[in-house]
Amino acid sequence: MGGLLHGTFFQKLISLMPGLGSLLEYKREYLNFDIKAGLSVAAVSLPVSIAYAELTGVGAIAGLYSTILPLIVYALFGSSKQLIVGPDTATCAVVAAVVLPLAANDPILRWQLVIILTIMIGIWCIIAGKLHLGALADLLSQPILIGLLNGISITIMVDQLAKTLGFSYDYSYLIERIVYFPFKLSEIHIGTAIVSFLTLSILIALKRLRPLYPAPLLAVIVMTFFSWAFNFDHYNIYIIGNVNNDLIPLESWLDFDKGLMRDLVVSSLNIAIICFVSMMITVRSFASKNNYETNSDVEFKALGLANIVAGLSQGFVVSGTSSRTAVNDSNGGKTQLVLIIAAILIGIVVVFFLLPLQYIPTCVLGVILIYSSISLINFQTIVRFFRFDRDAFYLSLITLVSVLVIGIIPGMALAVLLGLFLFLRRVFRPKDQLLGVDKSGRIHSISQNVQPISNTMIYRFNSPLTYFNIAYFKRRIISYIDDSKEPINYVIVDAIPCFTYKDVSVLSGIDELVRFLKVRNTILILSGRRKTLKNWFKQMNIKLDDEYIEFAYDLYFAVKLIQSKEHMDN
Repeated sequence: MGGLLHGTFFQKLISLMPGLGSLLEYKREYLNFDIKAGLSVAAVSLPVSIAYAELTGVGAIAGLYSTILPLIVYALFGSSKQLIVGPDTATCAVVAAVVLPLAANDPILRWQLVIILTIMIGIWCIIAGKLHLGALADLLSQPILIGLLNGISITIMVDQLAKTLGFSYDYSYLIERIVYFPFKLSEIHIGTAIVSFLTLSILIALKRLRPLYPAPLLAVIVMTFFSWAFNFDHYNIYIIGNVNNDLIPLESWLDFDKGLMRDLVVSSLNIAIICFVSMMITVRSFASKNNYETNSDVEFKALGLANIVAGLSQGFVVSGTSSRTAVNDSNGGKTQLVLIIAAILIGIVVVFFLLPLQYIPTCVLGVILIYSSISLINFQTIVRFFRFDRDAFYLSLITLVSVLVIGIIPGMALAVLLGLFLFLRRVFRPKDQLLGVDKSGRIHSISQNVQPISNTMIYRFNSPLTYFNIAYFKRRIISYIDDSKEPINYVIVDAIPCFTYKDVSVLSGIDELVRFLKVRNTILILSGRRKTLKNWFKQMNIKLDDEYIEFAYDLYFAVKLIQSKEHMDN
């Protein structure tokens, strides 16, 4: 089999389907580990997939449809050996925030919109992968993502609290629900609350006593048995009810007001970014832990294909799931075969064991969602931001508050916008440094042990120079010279961090700076990129005053150049 992989056709096929290459070169000693991990992943995926279907607002069967084919597709097209794809807490909450207001109380329309939204997300991901936009994994910075996940977790917990206690909210906004929650305590359904408490007790007990057991699955099995044995429905403890594997006819997928699709375009793009970013965090962490490389563009395409097949099989949005990936890794999963085994097991449940699912109490699913959401809450990192990076702290806190006050989608959009503004501010007005020389002759930022060179200023501008910050760059240099207590005859600029690409506005600005320095009898020395900078000025036909500008290979060479000039003058 290994010889086949060296043919041109197979090399091209494997470049498109990295997982297939791993499976074709499968090592027999991995089989026992992968079977054990596949069983564990299926055991965890079954109950949470149904719970996420409830969260998304579609039937329980859609949660299972969202798990089977996407697992197989990612196993073939993904580059991660550990990642488990499937419905995810954060993305399902965002999908619900988009679709539920559009579909009102029409369950069929809700399912149709979820299908179309999922396929749109898949298409965006494939386009992004084709355009090599894997760098978008860095678009949602960690502060934004931490704030977003905290906000989504709190939103889910508040929403599901009503389901676990057997009442319904009168308000659609989170803040109002929190404010008026005490007034709802009198409406708590005792039977539902008892079932929820028992479910939570099972989850907590298994987590502490048997952490490797699939706690959500065991909790669902126990409470579903009690539901069937004691007829919970008779006591007004709501159950899922009839679960069938009927599909919406293909010809009726678009049998709704097509204008609603316009409202899905921007939202689908936002959700695609969230899915990819959260997935890549999991992909990179487990790839680093297990010492192998992944490809972000390949991951974008694999995520896109997984969502397209999820939509076509009438499921909903999938992403990388950190909790199920951790289950896979902790059970020794070695290859993508784990995903195929899990998919087959869930498929068997869909074909042969749907009938028992109808007895699952909905409050049990609510408890599972709350329990899953607790693991996403991470206030410690926000506190750490406050200590070490105030900009990150404010960005994370604003994201959290925005999601809670104005909703998930608007809050996320505002956070991304603020993140871009923060980035632009740092590029427009970056931090700069004055450098000096220590006793051993090494160049560092000026401090108690690093002193400036007499009549010389060494300047570092910590951002690429472009048309919108060249004026600020010039002002900073001139202000440092004018504020200096002693005359500055030489200005050395570290050209490596700030001259990153050819910009006529920047080169013209340097020409203006030379003229400003000439008035002050100061020589400019650009240190680094010597040959490149000279070529740029020549190509742009900018003639500099050679008496007041020099080009050096590096900072140390520039210092020696000044020492040589000073020696010649003396």
